Amino acid sequence: MQPEWLVGVTLVGLVVGSFLNVVIYRLPAGRSVLQPGSHCRWCEAPIAWYDNIPICSFVFLRGKCRVCHRAIAWRYPLVEAVTAACFVTLGVLLDGWIPLVVAWTLTAALIATAFIDLDHRIIPDEITLPGIVVGLVVSAVVPTLHGMEMWWQGLGQSVLGVLVGGGSLYLTGLLGNVLFRKESMGGGDVKLLAMAGAFLGWKLALLAFFLAPLLAILPGLLVLVTTKSHEIPYGPFLSLALFVTIVAGEPLLERLGIVEVLEIGVPELWRSLRLWLTTT
Repeated sequence: MQPEWLVGVTLVGLVVGSFLNVVIYRLPAGRSVLQPGSHCRWCEAPIAWYDNIPICSFVFLRGKCRVCHRAIAWRYPLVEAVTAACFVTLGVLLDGWIPLVVAWTLTAALIATAFIDLDHRIIPDEITLPGIVVGLVVSAVVPTLHGMEMWWQGLGQSVLGVLVGGGSLYLTGLLGNVLFRKESMGGGDVKLLAMAGAFLGWKLALLAFFLAPLLAILPGLLVLVTTKSHEIPYGPFLSLALFVTIVAGEPLLERLGIVEVLEIGVPELWRSLRLWLTTT
């Protein structure tokens, strides 16, 4: 990556992160993310462009509003920095503009849902449901994202990704409801993994399904010890697992030998199921 390219990608990530802050704050409140323009959440004074430069303005203003001097949350520069870091990482590791833009789009959605889930314990349908549609369309238009050549093959992989991604969490939630006698998995998490499956396909969606609980174990234990609560927002860990999957999913599947197991085991399982259905 050339230095000017690195700077450009960083700037794009910072600008997108600044917009994601608007989405994270306004979307759960049912407000437009486009109108009105940026303003202080405390005094509602409009924010001038020179006070709205990602990260830099926070530093120059010392984390306070220029008008009312109330504190600006640390989450704002954090979201901007995280988005820029993710965009640069993807820019370094991925080849081709189309896969890169698709990965950026999905990553931006994951960052927004993660922080919204942290704040409000919800994952908005306004992100996941349109995301599923976009993933299906993109997979049909660019089937090479799934290693396919024909549009219907790419669409098929995307549909299977939606079913496996969303279905795996849905079945896990049903099992948890029976075991714990209360809702154990929110519908937003199901739709989030279904959305990711539409972009990534069923193998990577399934990998994220198994990876997310591993990432949530230690934070979950910490919350249990400190608050005596078993409940944690699952969206951030699922989003992190999905980003890891975007970055290193294919090599991880190959190294673990999971690809061969899935390619051999799933068809055999399906044939066994059909045989059992026809003989009973």
